[in-house]
Amino acid sequence: MIFSGEVMSDKYLAFVVQELKPYIDSAFSTKRNRANTMMMGSSMGGLISIYAICAYPEVFGAVGCLSTHWPVIFFDTDHYFSSAMNEYMQQHLPNPKTHKIYFDYGNKTLDSMYKPYQEKVDAIMMKAGYHKKNWITKEFLGDDHSEQSWRKRLTIPLLFLMQRNSLDVE
Repeated sequence: MIFSGEVMSDKYLAFVVQELKPYIDSAFSTKRNRANTMMMGSSMGGLISIYAICAYPEVFGAVGCLSTHWPVIFFDTDHYFSSAMNEYMQQHLPNPKTHKIYFDYGNKTLDSMYKPYQEKVDAIMMKAGYHKKNWITKEFLGDDHSEQSWRKRLTIPLLFLMQRNSLDVE
């Protein structure tokens, strides 16, 4: 697989963890612990969110991944990226006793590609010990890959991720 330009995901997350979050925590009244630190994104933002909780499990206690763009590029017929990401998740998913993860996708436009990728991720989640108290994957029939669809269902991941339950809280 060939990308043009430098991959910036590690630099982006380092900025969020080492600069942005400390600034927000110092400038505003926040609950700074992992249990109260979450990230959420759609499409490629869903990818960086799941990567964030795997790379920084001590910082992020929950992530929401809406319409996660698992295939990354369309001409990747060997599914190189999604296979690599699945392997990474198998090795780096955080402890399900202390972390929550939400995934969703629609079945229209770009989202119509995501179900087989998400099913592989769901198998990884189950094998890692995640269950309905700390992980949800939802399919939204009729929803497409758009801000309108994400806005329509945004309360679902927010309520799930912020709900207190039997997870170990710091």
